Order: sequence, then C-alpha cells, then structure tokens
Amino acid sequence: MLTTSKSTIKDFMFDSKELGESLNILVYLPANFSPLYKYNLLIAQDGKDYFQLGRIARVADELLEKGEIENVIIVGIPYQNVQDRRKKYHPDGEQNAAYIRFLAHELVPYLDQHYPTLHVGNGRVLIGDSLGATVSLMTAVKYPNIFGKVILQSPLVDEKVLEAVRNHPNPQLLDVYHIIGLEETEVKTTNGSIEDFLTPNRELHQLFEEKGYPNFYEEFDGNHTWKFWQPDLKRALKMTF
Repeated sequence: MLTTSKSTIKDFMFDSKELGESLNILVYLPANFSPLYKYNLLIAQDGKDYFQLGRIARVADELLEKGEIENVIIVGIPYQNVQDRRKKYHPDGEQNAAYIRFLAHELVPYLDQHYPTLHVGNGRVLIGDSLGATVSLMTAVKYPNIFGKVILQSPLVDEKVLEAVRNHPNPQLLDVYHIIGLEETEVKTTNGSIEDFLTPNRELHQLFEEKGYPNFYEEFDGNHTWKFWQPDLKRALKMTF
C-alpha cells in the first residue's frame, strides 16, 4: 500500500521494575499505520543512535513506500551514557540480566498490548551495533519463543556469547543477520581496552553454521563505525522483513 502521508516518531516514558528506572522510549509508526493491520516489531538497542546516526526511520520509509519490506514498527531504547550502556549491554555488566528480562518480560508485553503487533517470535526482531548487538543476541538466545530474528552489526563476542549460542535448544528458530568489518582488529572499547573483534566474530559465524542457525554473514571493508553500519541498514531490513 502506497501512501503520501508521513510516518511519525513518538516517545513515551516507560517505568521498568527490572531496571528500577524510567526510560524514554522512541517509537516509529509507518505512514500506513492503522490498528487494522498487524506489524512486525523491530527493537533497537542504542535506540537514539539508530534514529539519528543510522537514520533508520528514513530507510524504513523508503523501503515501505517501495513495498520492499513488510509492515514494521520500530522501537528505540536509548542509553544514558557509556557507563550505563556497558552495565546493561555487556555480558559481564551488573545490569545485563535485568536488562534482558526488561526486554522480554516488560517491554514486549507492553508493546503487544498497546500496538497491533504480530504475537509470534518470527515477527519480533532485535537490532544493535557493537555491545548493542551483543545484548540483542544474548536476549534472543535466552528467549527463543519471544524473539525470532536478530540483526548484528559488529557485535562484541566473548566466551559467554559463544557458550550461549552453543547451548541454544532450537538454533533453527533464530534467524541471524551478521556483519563485521575487516578493519575491526583493533577496536577501542568503552572501558579503554583495545580488542580484536574480527577473529571472535569469525568464530561466532562458524558456530552459527555448525549449529544450523539460518544466517547471513558478511565481512565488509571497513571499521567499527556508523560510517559502515548506516549504509548496511537498507539491506539488513530488506533481508529481515
């Protein structure tokens, strides 16, 4: 359905018991939005970054107008600062388990109640870059019936991540879109250390293959920045939706 009316981006405050704080959540509603339709759900960690640096609303507008993707509502979850982000997104972060529970047990039920979403795992997608990709993957692996797809842009991969992927009870239930840059061999992380992201991502890809996860994988010619993640979004959304 083509429409000339504009998509809208709204925001609302969400009180999370799991996290013990209020979060300002962003919601993209497409131009054709109507409670009579059902919508896929894309939940973005680094939410403000995906809207501002990734220009994800503009990308979705274009693809929807051309009929190249299915109906989708995009929800962005912002972080307060780099320390807050690490606490929630890193597998060793003190709020990591609570953040994962917030996504599955608080945010999804709220969105399902307030928006005409598809109530199936295959209709719910998590997206993130770097640590945001890491927590997206860990959440989808922990809750295979709630989240059926992930878009991973240059995730941090450590032994905990590999272990979680190795132990997924039904790998065929999780559809993975996975990219990593060839120049991501010396990435400066938020705690100041320099890490090789490329090698563990190759290991992760091998694991996806061995375990039978449906997955798309590409190594792009670039580094750990939005300069490369932003142009990739169009393909990521087309392949996922």
